Amino acid sequence: MNKGAKASQLKTEIIKGKRKLVPDLVNELLKSGMEAYDVIIQICAPAMSEVGTLYQEGEYFVPEILMSAKAFEAAMEILRPYLAKMDKKAGGTVIIGVCAGDIHTIGKNLVATMLEAAGFNIIDLGKDVPAIEFVKAAKDNDADLIGVSALMTTSMIGMKDVVDLAKAEGIKAKIMVGGGPVSEEYAKRIGADGYGQDAKEAVDLAVRLMGVQ
Repeated sequence: MNKGAKASQLKTEIIKGKRKLVPDLVNELLKSGMEAYDVIIQICAPAMSEVGTLYQEGEYFVPEILMSAKAFEAAMEILRPYLAKMDKKAGGTVIIGVCAGDIHTIGKNLVATMLEAAGFNIIDLGKDVPAIEFVKAAKDNDADLIGVSALMTTSMIGMKDVVDLAKAEGIKAKIMVGGGPVSEEYAKRIGADGYGQDAKEAVDLAVRLMGVQ
């Protein structure tokens, strides 16, 4: 099986949530000369983005998402040691979490992993995080960026609370938002500094925002 076929199979295994073959496929790709970061960017991230699309379209439900997340994590267990040794593409501290009222963490976890792979120091606050906790963490850690995720339209108003409180407290960190119901227009309306449609776009955005500070 050539490298392209292995990459395609790895993506399929993650999407289908079949973690058994994932470690061997990742190791084979690494042995073929593919960089760990590229395995994440070119294979794992698109796979999880497709899982998110399937969920939004009603073809996948929480059990399928969790199975795919476990397959993705199986890949990351192999990739993390390689990421720790590579030359980092970026730097800075990012506070990341899911806004208050929302417990959906799959997208946030993927973004956090990819930001870490790019060289950012990640402080993950988890799910259902009040605005004050984002701001406190940004203060305590002298953060460069704050990433806020939401998957429910009823909870994404919490993003505006984060933006408003951060400005009121004089927080220097740039604020980036993302998630299923979020749009670039909404990000602009609430005064966020940027919007990432998917995990790769979020990493590109984070790098750009670091460049304009």
